This record gives sequence, C-alpha cells and structure tokens, in this order.
Amino acid sequence: MADCEHNCGSCDKSCAERDFRASLRAGSSVKKVIGIVSGKGGVGKSLVTSLLASKVNKDGFRTAILDADITGPSIPESFGVAQERATTVENEDALNPVMTDSGIQMMSMNFLLPNETDPVIWRGPVIGGAVKQFWTDVVWKDVDFMFVDMPPGTGDVPLTVFQSLPVDGIIVVSSPQQLVRVIVEKAVNMANMMNIPILGIVENMSYVKCPDCGKEITVFGKSNIDKIAESFKLPVLARLPMDENTSRAVDAGDVESIEMSELEEAAKKIESLLKTS
Repeated sequence: MADCEHNCGSCDKSCAERDFRASLRAGSSVKKVIGIVSGKGGVGKSLVTSLLASKVNKDGFRTAILDADITGPSIPESFGVAQERATTVENEDALNPVMTDSGIQMMSMNFLLPNETDPVIWRGPVIGGAVKQFWTDVVWKDVDFMFVDMPPGTGDVPLTVFQSLPVDGIIVVSSPQQLVRVIVEKAVNMANMMNIPILGIVENMSYVKCPDCGKEITVFGKSNIDKIAESFKLPVLARLPMDENTSRAVDAGDVESIEMSELEEAAKKIESLLKTS
C-alpha cells in the first residue's frame, strides 16, 4: 500500500487491481477469513458474527473474531469479556488475543482502551490502519476460521479488510424491512467490485414465534428476501427470529450458550471452505 497516494481522482488503476495484501506475523496461522457485512447498520451484524463464530467453534473448528467495528464495538460485551485487556507478547512488539470461555480468540478496540466507554474519535485512514494491525500485530494461534465483524456500509474499513486480508468469502446480513434491497445491493456490488466471493445472505429479525401457539409473526411485514437473493443468484442461508432468550443471553455476556438450529446451513457453507481447499 506504500505506493498508494489515496488520490483516487488521479489514479488509473482500480482498487481491485492493486495488491495491498498484509502478511500475518511469524507464529500466526489463519486458514480462512469470513467477512460479515451489511449495507446499513441496525440489522444485527455483530450478533450474526457472534453466533456463527460460536456455532462453528462448537462444530469442532478453532475460530476467532476480528472486531473491525473500531468506533462501535459490541462483540466483547456479547461474550462477557468487555473488562478484559489485551496483553503484549513477551519480548515482541505484538499482542495476544483475548480468549472467550469456549476458546474463541478475539481482538477488539475495547481491549486496548483504558475504559470500554472511551470514545474512539479517529478519521477513516487511522481506523483502517488499526484494523490492519489487528491482522498483522496479533498472534493468532492455529485459527481455522476468522470472522471479521465489519462496520456498516461500504467505507474505509470494509475497503481495508477486502484489500489487506485474504477474505475467502462474505455473508451479507439483512432484515425484512423495505430497505432490504438497498442493504443487500450495496454490499453485493462492493464485493463484486473487489472480487470477493459472496457465500449468501442471512436475514435477521425475520419473525417472532408466539410462545403460546408457536405461530410465526412477521413483525416487519412479509419478507421479499427470496426474490432479492434470486436476483443476485445468492442463497438465503438463514432466517433468524427475534427471540427473548437470545437477547437475554447476549445482554448477560453469554452468547456462547445460545443454540440456534437456524444457522446450521450457514455454518456448513462456511465449514465446506476448509474441507474443499
């Protein structure tokens, strides 16, 4: 990236054509990188990241989470490790990831701040640089699948991740609201421009199940995610319900205890990347 002057108006190359790939530090190993993205905020992207990392970990793979949402990290709270702080590797200019109860490795800006409520008031290039250092300056130990929780949108951080990390595929998170096509299309178009494979779509907040009769209630109206997915030739990997028990577990920092059968297909799709490589 040293030859990039960040002056896109005078550049005759597309970002997808340039090689900005960053290397892991010695002693680190990450086999597959999965980006969790959305074209807008508020659709539950961090929840999906947490649930997928936990599910794949339970399936017997070593997982990690790189929290790329630098200014609004919520992943540590979900796992009950918000009070933890990253430690330095002895005699090295590197960091150890924080470990969750089930052994998921994790790095987040929260682990580097004196207080978890301290704001990160940085401009885009600095934020992008921090995300890149989470990849290069953390000793990731024998990771099968790293999940990257992206900030919403298509700005500096997703661009940095797509350029700097060897992303093997992304999952697009959406919700049933009317803006869903815009949400999906933004993420899909960016991934296609950057030549990043799209594994599929996860629809969050798809329905509420009545606790008495079991009827599924579509709070946001009938979803049209199938038509949208078909138009992009993408599979719908999961439809996740709004569930009180899920919310309670996340608020308690116990996301690893959640069992969600709806994510089975998404997990298998991710795990197949390692089995076929």
